[in-house]
Parts: sequence; structure tokens; C-alpha cells
Amino acid sequence: MSRTVTVGLDGSPESLAAADWAAREARLRAVPLRVVHAGEQQPHAYAPFAAEAVALPGEDRSARMLHDAEVFLTYRHPGLRIAAEQLAGQPATVLSARARESEVLVLGSRGLGRASGRLFGSVALAVVGRAEGPVVLVRAGAVDVDEHRADDRAIASEATSYRDVVLGLRLPGRCAEAVLEFAFDAAARRATGLRIVHGWNAMPSPPAGEGDGPAVEPEALLSETLRPWREKFPGVEVTEEAVIGRPGAHLADASRGASLVVLGCRRRNASVGPHIGPVTHEVLQRAFAPVAVVPHH
Repeated sequence: MSRTVTVGLDGSPESLAAADWAAREARLRAVPLRVVHAGEQQPHAYAPFAAEAVALPGEDRSARMLHDAEVFLTYRHPGLRIAAEQLAGQPATVLSARARESEVLVLGSRGLGRASGRLFGSVALAVVGRAEGPVVLVRAGAVDVDEHRADDRAIASEATSYRDVVLGLRLPGRCAEAVLEFAFDAAARRATGLRIVHGWNAMPSPPAGEGDGPAVEPEALLSETLRPWREKFPGVEVTEEAVIGRPGAHLADASRGASLVVLGCRRRNASVGPHIGPVTHEVLQRAFAPVAVVPHH
């Protein structure tokens, strides 16, 4: 895996917001940013980062879009190494490969469309379902101050501290190390807390004389799951919140006060298309904060 953050750009408002988020993430990780446009399809009609521009006859709009993005992000994030690249091939396939090769792949998310009720674009959905590396979805209109707490004057800015990172867990069940590491690392890089929202799926009690021993209490299971990560990231303050009901709704609500929401996505050999699960699907539809989906086996 290359030490880089990659963002897929197609000219849509959500992808432009994703590009700026990706630049901030690259700075947090002290790695280069790679901006890519995948496929031969012309990008969405877009307002360039800096100002309106009139395309010249025969101008390659994809190349112009990448150039505009590189210039703007270089200006906005001085010192950040940025490279722009146009890639051939099917967008979902190309971007999935880049997710495998990058520390993080960032894409724009439309969330739940008010008119159509459709989830974010089919390309992003396909990438999230098949990617072998973390994918972060960023909604249109997301800006840096959204990730920060308000100060005593009720004003949030880049100078104020980050909001908590929120991690969704389901118990009982083993949360993959990759998901826990991503969440703890994200909180540590932001010097903020990690809020763990977990639900407990009650398991039926085994008949008398059967089973492997006494039932494990959810608190004990969670404590044992988190113990090595608390030791590895002692500076991260962890809070735990047990919820009852639809976990996706609780996580979407928690995203209002989060800088980032982290979810795990079990990789399956689905026979019909990518599969991301109902909880991840609901959170991606309704979350206010960027959402990181971390694949695991």
C-alpha cells in the first residue's frame, strides 16, 4: 500500500468537497495527495474552484478540471504534495484498485436525494462494496469548520478542537482489528476523543447442559475488545454509548456532533453486486459527517 491519500474527482459538488477533505486528511497523515478522474466520461458541469471559466473549443474538460483542482488545492494547502492523474477504464474498477493502493480513498457522497430518494452515485456504492481499503464518503457542502467544536463564543473554526470520532460496533461479534485501528488512529491524529456507539443483539440462552460456558456480558466483551487499543493509543479518551433500536439511525444522529464516523464492512463474495449491509447503507444515506467504511474479513 502506497503512503498516499487518493480522491476521485468528477466535477460534482460532492466530489469537490471530497477533494478538500482529502487534502486535509493528507496533511494530517503527512502523505501526498493524488487527485484522479477515472474513465473517459466527461466530468459533470462544474464551477471551478477558483472562478468561472469558459472552456476553449476542443478543450479536454477532464484535464482542465484536474488542473483547476491541483492549482486550488495547492493554494489552499501550501506545502502539500499534490499530483493529478486521468485514468482509463471503468470508474468503479479503477477506483477500487486505487483504494487497495492508498491509505485512504475519498469520494463524494450525495447522501439521500430529496427528490429521487436514491443513494449516492452507483460508482461510489460499487467502490464501497468491493474496495479492499478504507473509503471515506464526503457530502456536498462539507467544510473544514464542520469538523470542529464551537468555542466559548459558539463559533467553530480550524483553530478550535476537533469533534469526536464516532465508531459503530455491533455486539456480540468480533470487530476486525483494521476497523478499530482506523478509528483509534483517526482520533489520535485529530487529538480528540473516540465515541463508541454499540448495540447488543441478544442471543438465545442455550438449553441446560449445553453451550461453552456462562453468557458474556456486553460490557465485559466491549472492555476486552478495546483493551489492547486503549493501551496502544493512551492519549485517546474513549466513551461508550449502548443503544437499542436501529443502530443506523443512532449513528446518523451521532454524526451531527462528529468529525468522522467509522464503520466496518465485511467483505463477502456476493453473487449479485456489491453488498454493504443495511446499517452502513442507512448511515451513508443520512450522515452529516464524513463516513469512513473500512473493509474486513
